Amino acid sequence: MDDTLELASATHVASAAAWIAGAVAIAYAVGLAISWLLQRLGRRSTLLHHAAELTRMPLRATLVVIAASAAVRRTVDADTGWRGFVDHLLVITLIATITWTIASLVRVAERQAISRFAGGDEGLTDADRHRRKIKTQVLTLRRIAVAIIVMLGAAAALMTFPAFSDIGKTVFASAGVLTVVAGLAAQTSLGSVFAGIQIAFSDAIRVGDVVVLEEEWGRIEEITLTYVVVHLWDERRLVLPCTYFTSTPFQNWTRNATELLGTAELDVDFTVPFDQMRAELDRLLRANPLWDGRVGVLQVTDAVEGRVRVRMLVSASNAGQLFDLRCDVREGMVAWLQRTNPGAMPRTRIEHRTDTDTPRGDDAVPVPGRSQADSGLFSGSIAADRRNRDLTWAHDAR
Repeated sequence: MDDTLELASATHVASAAAWIAGAVAIAYAVGLAISWLLQRLGRRSTLLHHAAELTRMPLRATLVVIAASAAVRRTVDADTGWRGFVDHLLVITLIATITWTIASLVRVAERQAISRFAGGDEGLTDADRHRRKIKTQVLTLRRIAVAIIVMLGAAAALMTFPAFSDIGKTVFASAGVLTVVAGLAAQTSLGSVFAGIQIAFSDAIRVGDVVVLEEEWGRIEEITLTYVVVHLWDERRLVLPCTYFTSTPFQNWTRNATELLGTAELDVDFTVPFDQMRAELDRLLRANPLWDGRVGVLQVTDAVEGRVRVRMLVSASNAGQLFDLRCDVREGMVAWLQRTNPGAMPRTRIEHRTDTDTPRGDDAVPVPGRSQADSGLFSGSIAADRRNRDLTWAHDAR
């Protein structure tokens, strides 16, 4: 009798497993067919193409879980010991797969919005900056929507547990204390989230903007709700919290325009011919395709310690071209000095003088009739004494 019951039970389990396996296989095949159909239709529609690409796996997982749940209810008796546990597990799995599918649909909407309103290459014109602004805002909204969807999915999964209502009552009973504790604990995190939202919609920075911060130069690569990734010029990534951009000054070189001015400085000798140097700078700029033709100026900004400091101010259409242009101008000017005016290179002079060449003591006799420099401002001469009396009289009058 026992052997017969065990055989019947094993046969029943095997039959249930076969039904479940068959249902799962059919559901997976249906998922493959739907994906194939969406891919075929996606050749004519960008929306369907994105849907086929992003919802392929979550759609199949959802169909498989639904099929498995239906097969379990169809083949397994309700009074079976493990039936309740399997049903609960399948319900939680179904909630997870549906959450995954909805999040994937949000990503489809994100791609569709970017392709429609922020499509094209990220360039440096006003239209390109507008597209990068929209892209930044769409990315931020997608992250917020996905976070909300995940939170709702987790809440729905918790609602399947009978003890959750009791936990909820306990939580609500101490809501005041928990609110204070959570507010103190999550102050920094919430500040970063709000800073990320502020960055996305204040247009302070956008994906693709060229910035200078922490003495580093790079391009904004990614903006999330809590941090910003900056792709530096040497291929490093600088990760900063969003609060950095709302509390610390930084340079945005592509905020309204991409054109920039830059300098290349040289220290040369006093004998350098400035007119020829300006002509050479003009020749270098006109021969360089990186120059945008706006500014090309050579000025003497300092003359100390036996050297003349020459600053060459040039312009380019963007930061990368400006850096290369400055290097080209500096190199070309140094080569020109070496080739045509080697004597104008910086040099240190040492002059040898004998004691007989230098007036000293009584030898330095003032020339009659020539004005001499005063030694004091308010004493030592008639004019100095007059200034002293004027100031003293003015002080006494007050």
